[in-house]
Amino acid sequence: QVQLVESGGGLVQAGGSLRLSCAASGRAIGTYNMGWFRQAPRKEREFVAAISWAVLRTSYADSVKGRFTISRDNTKNTVMVYLQMNSLKPEDTAVYYCAADTRPIATINQWGSWGQGTQVTVSS
Repeated sequence: QVQLVESGGGLVQAGGSLRLSCAASGRAIGTYNMGWFRQAPRKEREFVAAISWAVLRTSYADSVKGRFTISRDNTKNTVMVYLQMNSLKPEDTAVYYCAADTRPIATINQWGSWGQGTQVTVSS
């Protein structure tokens, strides 16, 4: 069983920065690939960024490339996953979710474990 707890959301002005954190725990959590997704009001949930567990390969949605950075710190029993968000835009407003899965990132259609989400609001 994997537990994911997001934090760090809030209200920020356009052009500002926020750093989201996800505390991940569970058996063999260090071997899970980790991702961030977001869902804006009245829109589908969309992929934001992901990082693999073995070689720390990262991938990003085109809409956030060059502005967002995903990273992870593995400890013995937990994994911290971060999403550094710079140059924020009003269209980045959404609930941001942390996700985890053991399968290769490119093969995942529906990620297996999800957090509860944290709200990010960017004012213009």
